[in-house]
Amino acid sequence: MPPSLVKSTPQSTSQPNTMNLNQTSATPEQLAALMTYPADTPVVMVNILKYKARTGQGDETGAEAYARYMRNVAPVLAQAGGKLLWKGTVHTTVIGETEGQPDVVLLVEYPSVQHFLKMASSPAYQAVADDRTLALEYGGLLATMPERTNLG
Repeated sequence: MPPSLVKSTPQSTSQPNTMNLNQTSATPEQLAALMTYPADTPVVMVNILKYKARTGQGDETGAEAYARYMRNVAPVLAQAGGKLLWKGTVHTTVIGETEGQPDVVLLVEYPSVQHFLKMASSPAYQAVADDRTLALEYGGLLATMPERTNLG
């Protein structure tokens, strides 16, 4: 398992079937579930991010640390065949809890889960991964399988 993805995380105090909003790394169980994703199938990773107000590095904000992470991870992502499809700042929660509302949502596509895992375990990624952890109060990551729809 890629070391930057698996870290000990606090146990959730949330109710069953709710997202753990204090997690920035995958649990071993979550990575095992990811390994069941169909091989050689594109995956879109939905990143749901809540920045720390301050990183603990002077006056640096979580948003500033994450911007540094994004600059530094861009060539690593491209080398893995990944690409940022979309990034949006959360304006308002329309349905759902507003407490702890995320700051940003990103959609990142990879040719396969294998490409994602190879990137996440690479020395190049390991060199920049700490800025992601430093920046985030919550860093949810959902592996999604694109589907064809009749919506347009």
